[in-house]
Parts: sequence; structure tokens; C-alpha cells
Amino acid sequence: MSQTSDPLPMHPALPASVIEAAAARRGRPHVFDTIEAAKSALVVIDLQRAFMDAGAPSEVPQSRTIVPNVNRLAAAMREAGGRVVWIRATFDKAGWPNFFDYMVNPQLSGRILDALQDGAEMHALYDGLDVQDGDMVINKYRLSAFLPGTSNLPILLRTAGIDTVLIAGCMTNVCCDSSARDAVMTDFKTIMIEDANATRTDEAHIAALTTFLQSFGDVRRTDEIVAMLSV
Repeated sequence: MSQTSDPLPMHPALPASVIEAAAARRGRPHVFDTIEAAKSALVVIDLQRAFMDAGAPSEVPQSRTIVPNVNRLAAAMREAGGRVVWIRATFDKAGWPNFFDYMVNPQLSGRILDALQDGAEMHALYDGLDVQDGDMVINKYRLSAFLPGTSNLPILLRTAGIDTVLIAGCMTNVCCDSSARDAVMTDFKTIMIEDANATRTDEAHIAALTTFLQSFGDVRRTDEIVAMLSV
């Protein structure tokens, strides 16, 4: 299956009015002014071939546009002494029948399940990602990587002394948003990276980040994160 990138633009930036409203509510532009790399992890959600390849069953074409930023962030996090974690969606109908029986039509659900079985060709991380020895690669069994019981990510991070997570990947408004919100709910300092998240429409991307910024955590851009990690 082809992995040729489409000539898509990246999602537009959050409107200035959204950022100003969040700053007014908090009394400052950002919740977290610094990042302590030794206590931080870049958590990259679901950038697998099932979501990234052209024609794949869960294709998110916009997700291919964020690969350079994700790789920049991963390199900066490693250089600063932080952790990089690659999360893989891993689904089985027997383990989650309500979702696959009711939320996805039978023809599509079969293709999704076939693609996202551990060991399937489409389950693999996208070839363009700079995955290095020493990075964590972790399976998750629901939309959120931080929902209790759906992956061993939280305990691995806590054991490593991590208290701050930076969320990248796809989709902004589904698995990334779910993971980011649950990270906040379980007391991780959480930043969603605006131009390293992607979904199927600009409207959904902006709406998810707007809500997260207003009510849950912080939203930053790649250049800002790289600069913060280099201090």
C-alpha cells in the first residue's frame, strides 16, 4: 500500500481570540512556562500505518503533514534527556464489542480490526518516523493511553519519574484529546502540541485544542517546545 504523502497544508493555527480568552481566564498566557526534560515524555499517539498510509482503513491524510515536527520534537526531547514514547492502537472486538458493534459499520470495523491486531502489517509505526533504540513502544487497548487499565503507560512513566507529558499524534479530537484529558485527570502536567497533532478536518482540530486549552492544560507549538527543551 502506498505511503506517498498528499500535498496537504498543515492545520491552521489556533485563532488569536482563543489564546487571548484562555489567557484572560488564567491570568497568564500559558500554564507551564518551563519544561524539566528529565521529568518529561513526548507521547506520540497512533502514528501507525493503519492511520498514515494512503488508502488505509483508518487513514487520516493530514497526519502525514506532522511527521517532520514529530521527529524534531523526538530529537529535542532525547537531546535534553527526556523520554520518547510511541503509542500503538491495538484493538480486538472481543475486548471492546460495544464500540465495534455500534460505532463502526461492519464492513469498516472488520478492516480496522484486521489492521490493528498486534503483529499486523498496518499495526506497525509509520516508516517516516524517527524511532530510536531507547524509545518506548507501547500498545493501548482503548482510545486513551492514560485511561486506567488500557495500557501500562502511566505506571511506566511514574516509575521513571515522569510528571509532564507532551501529546502529539492523531487524531487530535479523538485518541490524542482522550489521552491528554486522562493524563490531566491522573495528575500529569499535560501539553498538547498544536502543529504535531492532526485529524480529518481543520474544524475538529481547532475545536479540540480550544477546549483543551480553556479547561484542561496547555497548548504549544513545536518551535516553542524545542526552544523550551534547549534551555
